[in-house]
Amino acid sequence: MRSWTKWLNFSSARRSLTASLLALSLAVSPLLTDTVSAAQPKATSILAKLAIKGRAPKTGYDRALFSDGWGQIGNCDTRNYILARDLKSITWRSSPACTVATGVLHDPYTGATINFVRGVGTSNAVQIDHVVAVSDAWQKGAQKLSSSQRYNFYNDPLNLLAVDGPTNGQKSDSDAASWLPPRKSFRCPYVARQIAVKYKYRLWVTQAEHDAMASVLSSCPAQLSPAG
Repeated sequence: MRSWTKWLNFSSARRSLTASLLALSLAVSPLLTDTVSAAQPKATSILAKLAIKGRAPKTGYDRALFSDGWGQIGNCDTRNYILARDLKSITWRSSPACTVATGVLHDPYTGATINFVRGVGTSNAVQIDHVVAVSDAWQKGAQKLSSSQRYNFYNDPLNLLAVDGPTNGQKSDSDAASWLPPRKSFRCPYVARQIAVKYKYRLWVTQAEHDAMASVLSSCPAQLSPAG
């Protein structure tokens, strides 16, 4: 019965996510990760709205409580949607539909250029990072979200970037207090994105995390919060 209930919850969440994201269209254009709308508020003003609390215990954490794999955005699974958004010079597999075969990533975390080739032993060169790590979210408020809200968090393009695989592994589930992108010029957009995600899903930050974010933004006080 529990597995059936879980399946119903995830199915309902998928439909909700798909409906809300269809407006993004399958005809995605490459994302400029530091591009924001002029109507968006400054990241510093959003940071000031985040609650500051201690990290909750990781007790009960399971990635499957967020999503049983990638969801769907239009006709794409979320992974291929993000690859199509973030990579250049893309080629496609004939099937299944919306499967990125190759492409070029200008990695936001390192500045390196990575040639992505789908296949065993090569696909992991490019990974899809949850900018706010899933287990970090669990310890900072996601335990209180509904299954639908957690599913949306897991599959939300606002919280996802195609990045260098090994660098993503180094980041693991760190927050801004313990890890920042090696490419210093991307730290302001990175922190602004984390803040936007945490605000959207009503997650909190620790004092150390808040201070790290504020320190980064002190060098770019005009940094805007990304839309999403």
